[in-house]
Amino acid sequence: MSHSSAVTTIDQFLKPLALDNAVALKLSREFYSNFKHLCTESLSQFLPTPISMSILRPVGRQNTGRFLAMDMYDTPTVGGSNLRVGFVELLSEGQDRRLNRLLEQSWPILDHLKHENSEHLFGWVGEHIAQVVRKGCETWGLSSDEELPMGVTFSFPMKQTSLSEATLMAMGKGFAITSDLDLGGHLVKGYEQHRTAGLPPIKIAAITNDAVATLVSFVYQYPAAPNQKAAMGLIVGTGCNATIPLQFSKLHKNKFPDLISVQQDYDLLDVGIAVNTEWSINGSASPLRMLGLISRWDDELDKACEAPGFQPLEYMTAGRYLGELARLIFVDFLTTVQGVPPEDLPQGLHQRFGLSTTFLSHFYPDSDKGDILEQLQKEFELSTDSTFTWTSDHADTLYHIAKVIQTRAAGIVAAATIGLLRCADELPDPSEPVRVGVANGDNVEELVVGYTGGCIQHFQDYLKDTQAFLDFITQEEFAAQGKRIRVKLEPCHDGGITGAGILVPAALASTQA
Repeated sequence: MSHSSAVTTIDQFLKPLALDNAVALKLSREFYSNFKHLCTESLSQFLPTPISMSILRPVGRQNTGRFLAMDMYDTPTVGGSNLRVGFVELLSEGQDRRLNRLLEQSWPILDHLKHENSEHLFGWVGEHIAQVVRKGCETWGLSSDEELPMGVTFSFPMKQTSLSEATLMAMGKGFAITSDLDLGGHLVKGYEQHRTAGLPPIKIAAITNDAVATLVSFVYQYPAAPNQKAAMGLIVGTGCNATIPLQFSKLHKNKFPDLISVQQDYDLLDVGIAVNTEWSINGSASPLRMLGLISRWDDELDKACEAPGFQPLEYMTAGRYLGELARLIFVDFLTTVQGVPPEDLPQGLHQRFGLSTTFLSHFYPDSDKGDILEQLQKEFELSTDSTFTWTSDHADTLYHIAKVIQTRAAGIVAAATIGLLRCADELPDPSEPVRVGVANGDNVEELVVGYTGGCIQHFQDYLKDTQAFLDFITQEEFAAQGKRIRVKLEPCHDGGITGAGILVPAALASTQA
């Protein structure tokens, strides 16, 4: 098969995954309608956090100092989960940066710890918190008589009744913990087991998840110009999620937390609240199905998941699944189109998650990882008695699969971003006159989205293509009305640890309503 015929054939084969500018524009409008419905009706998506807008926007800007922070998060690497503890130093206005990260350490959470009960797991966490606190005492002479407030980012399922309290749900992702647990209480208890003479007690000042922490960190650190507004936090890593401030009137009252932290002298109903969208859960599948974007390969991947049908948007956009989706398509093409007997293919291609998203991230012509055929041969070695041989056409085919998957993912994320900004009144309804930043009366021309996650940063051209889709949609929607509006992606990495630290003084200075 020639190079050109291979490309033509695979292009035809991949048509069910096609998503162009026109489809992305339609999808953004469908997501807008869908998200408005989820705000008022869904009890599993668009979940208010205990962080009010009065906390989020000033977010401790009058506060300086060093604050203990912890981040427990999931990654796609071997081992899967990590713990990070350190101090976040908030600096005064007028300096080159807004904060420093000090005495920070990180550790993988190995499988044997995941299989332990809660006492053992949080005892291990407490031991490492004590290790960092001890270093802080040695470095800065922290008083052992005063409680040390700590901010916590916890990237696992939990229910929050207030900013400082959370009930841990079944953690999943290989963890044995299944019952409801008081997260703050277990962290303090684990630390107390390892607190030696000279170490201060700790208290939990703030608890949040990774998506909210990213928004908090981004709003605090982004040096917005007069025509800019830090509007939203976006995560596209192992999973896919977004956080945005919304007005209370847009949300079902049954979703409100029991206690919400606000700055003194603010009326709760006026300030709005930070909302964790959980936009990848199945309530957001209808726009994808309506436009025919869920292919037979997506359905096959979905059915093999631990919870079929639970997170369709995540299966199509996030790093945990894109490699597996490519594997299903590649094997299908090789066996049904090219007639390769399944038994001739390397065993790795028959194993679930045998083709990693990380491998595909660098699988493109002129990659710094080398020639793509050589990469393919090394990653999927053939047995010595195999009659099958990898060719340049096979490598080109896999590259085209990766690129089409990535382009579709970028279009979906861009469309969801526009839909969410509209839902928050940061962009107007397509049928209404153009007014940007409506919710706060701001004259904003550029809405800035803080992003983080290895997938959007490293998988093919994910970041560049997402920005290109955003630019097309805003141009089509608003240019004809004579208004220049741009939605701009800006990095906000390590928001988990920094967001936890930033929330500490803001939480301590707030009241609860």
